[in-house]
Amino acid sequence: MADKEAGGGDTGPRETAPTSAYSSPARSLGDTGITPLSPSHIANDADPNVSEQQTFLVVVAIDFGTTSSGYAYSFAKEPECIHVMRRWEGGDPGVSNQKTPTTILLTPERKFHSFGYAARDFYHDLDPNEAKQWLYLEKFKMKLHTTGDLNMDTDLTAANGKKVKALDIFAYALQYFKEQALKELSDQAGSEFENSDVRWVITVPAIWKQPAKQFMRQAAYQAGLASPENSEQLVIALEPEAASIYCRKLRLHQLIELSSKTAVNGYSASDTVGAGFAQAKEHIRRNRQSRTFLVENVIGEIWSELEEGDKYVVVDSGGGTVDLTVHQIRLPEGHLKELYKATGGPYGSLGVDYEFEKLLCKIFGEDFIEQFKIKRPAAWVDLMIAFESRKRAAAPDRTNPLNITLPFSFIDYYKKFRGHSVEHALRKSNVDFVKWSSQGMLRMSPDAMNALFRPTIDSIIEHLRDLFRKPEVSTVKFLFLVGGFAEAPLLQQAVQTAFGDKCRIIVPQDVGLTILKGAVLFGLDPAVIKVRRSPLTYGVGVLNRYVEGKHPPEKLLVKDGTRWCTDVFDKFISVDQSVALGELVKRSYTPAKPSQLVIVINIYSSEHDDVSFITDPGVKKCGTLRLDLTGTSSAAVPARREIQTLMQFGDTEIKATAIDIATSKSVKVGIDFLNY
Repeated sequence: MADKEAGGGDTGPRETAPTSAYSSPARSLGDTGITPLSPSHIANDADPNVSEQQTFLVVVAIDFGTTSSGYAYSFAKEPECIHVMRRWEGGDPGVSNQKTPTTILLTPERKFHSFGYAARDFYHDLDPNEAKQWLYLEKFKMKLHTTGDLNMDTDLTAANGKKVKALDIFAYALQYFKEQALKELSDQAGSEFENSDVRWVITVPAIWKQPAKQFMRQAAYQAGLASPENSEQLVIALEPEAASIYCRKLRLHQLIELSSKTAVNGYSASDTVGAGFAQAKEHIRRNRQSRTFLVENVIGEIWSELEEGDKYVVVDSGGGTVDLTVHQIRLPEGHLKELYKATGGPYGSLGVDYEFEKLLCKIFGEDFIEQFKIKRPAAWVDLMIAFESRKRAAAPDRTNPLNITLPFSFIDYYKKFRGHSVEHALRKSNVDFVKWSSQGMLRMSPDAMNALFRPTIDSIIEHLRDLFRKPEVSTVKFLFLVGGFAEAPLLQQAVQTAFGDKCRIIVPQDVGLTILKGAVLFGLDPAVIKVRRSPLTYGVGVLNRYVEGKHPPEKLLVKDGTRWCTDVFDKFISVDQSVALGELVKRSYTPAKPSQLVIVINIYSSEHDDVSFITDPGVKKCGTLRLDLTGTSSAAVPARREIQTLMQFGDTEIKATAIDIATSKSVKVGIDFLNY
């Protein structure tokens, strides 16, 4: 029997390990190790207790977006009605506001002041000198995607250059939504709604790494939506999965099919995409008064064409990121199975704003734009709002120019800064497709506007091409285009041109709210997603019996005459492996030395599949289980004491447990990516 044991030994002076180029974490651990009991048991039974969910009166989903955010809710007793939050004060011309901008304002004392339009308008009305003291933040969600070493102390930078803790900002924002939603629910019910009546759902991009998902959960705990003791009250939903759940419910009159050659909803394909959209928008506008959407409790018509094993792609394009997920139908219930680990990248509509900023730098000089942003932050925000509403007017067949109003302080500050006028700068720059109009506007040709979209759209198309090259994706039937950026006719046209011959391309009508509504449905029935792909490889560090020639010499550890190979990574689950929700993976270990009084099991993760040792590059520690072995008489304990270790894979959380079989003592820990 190839015994593998877990580091043991006396607590006397340690032999000094040779200081090799990479020092072994286990050597310094002292005498707490474990070794696998062979044969290793792997039982993959889903935990029967998972289904006993507590009941909630209402599900509230928060779509915390890069550019805009919102919430929607549904009462458990009438799940077919999804209510989108009430209209917000202070909307923008040319932008329909079922959602509010993701902007937040803190007072000079760093206390929460306001969120959304209210934050923006208040900040805008401050005297420029006073504004410099206030902390205004927007589009800060991307920081969670772009920060490599995200932790509880990660900072964000406000418009005035001051730094604030990201965790506090996210918690303030979630707390704001919590208060708004509870207030609206109480007004509607005519009685006080308690937080404990609500199951909260927060959406996150599927391509976010585990630390970012955990960060969102921590922020929600800090905001008081749920607590670590009552973690089921908060569900983290992946954005494309939520979209996918909603798309299943759609009826044909709620879709616009870009690829259809026949008439859909009475439009023939010769009506341009744009015209179809105009009518659809009209239809939405007529229904805009009602914020309640009926989700018919049937599988939608499009969906009824899908058979067992059919695949479809959800392309979720928002403000910050684009997420691609491939799902497969599992009948009879139409459960979803994630076929292919979510991919994507930072190709959201922010990319278009970035191109606009580059264009302004080209015309007015980077030095001026940088200064202007710092000295007149509120006016810069105004300029980007003006751009946003024009951005939404861009279309493939547009012929008339788009006008963007320059704030007066831009014109004024430029003259002070450079000593000549904005008009002069435009004439002098070699940018011939942007002109100055006498009404104080930048006049952009449609081609110029379309050029700003090109890099972002090209990245999305390229990414989709890569995806379609994968064998498991070659037979996709539908492509659902969802998310706020999916409203852009230029993106629709590009996707249609590139992939219209491969699959049917479908855009839900109120595409910007698809994720929000799907998240509500997910909160009502989290079991609808059955199988996910593990984003990482997980395992624990153990000692194995040392085998000459097989194990590297620097891993040799001699303890009481026994030769151990240290730092071995004992794998629980591999990256990209299919994991059913609630699935348990069990392993049995034994203390490396019978006299040990405590064992420590360290849990590690890696993005790679081929991991042999916990010292391999890219292996990170993400959890520790400490089990006290005292308190049993040696007579009662078998010679080879069994310590059972379980990992359970939940929504976006993983829990690990160690049980001492002899005494049934156990310890539990949630996997933690932020604090190691």
